[in-house]
Amino acid sequence: MPAASILRRAGAALALFLWLCAAPAWAASQAQEGQIQGSGWNEPYVPGVWIDPDGCEHWVMDDGAEGYMSPHVTPDGRPVCHQPQICGIVPTDQAFATDRFDIAPASRQRLEAFFRARGTNTFLIEGHTDSRASDAHNQRLSEARARAVADIAESVGARITAVRGFGESRPAKPNTSAANMAANRRVEIICLH
Repeated sequence: MPAASILRRAGAALALFLWLCAAPAWAASQAQEGQIQGSGWNEPYVPGVWIDPDGCEHWVMDDGAEGYMSPHVTPDGRPVCHQPQICGIVPTDQAFATDRFDIAPASRQRLEAFFRARGTNTFLIEGHTDSRASDAHNQRLSEARARAVADIAESVGARITAVRGFGESRPAKPNTSAANMAANRRVEIICLH
């Protein structure tokens, strides 16, 4: 074997050895700075707390694999839960055109201001309709309207724990008059404190 070939192999082995020795130190320095990468190359690794739709906290270790979540409990074993509270109602007659889920610009601005003012709250967004269309149609419409409100919240940095649509299944009032039906067409913003 020629000497140049041996030197190339020895140099490559030395470079690999030095890289392997330096990698743990580099990873430790990045961890201290909070820059460890997550499941994708460009995603920051952010361990944290996820709040489920019932308001209970779960520790989350998201490294791209499923199943790394456990309930956050007190020292005596009770789950840490927040009391959900409706902190905003979007009357859909004002925010959306009939049978649509794109939000009017004025309503968008009001929602952005609402979510910015709430700061660090975590939110659950629930859509509702009246009973005039089919169950399937109302379900899709309520989900789409709730998603539209959640998208605005997320665009200004709000944390959304869940987006749900209930269609006509949870009326605020009986669907017996135009005024009652208008009250049932809504998106509820629930604050989890």
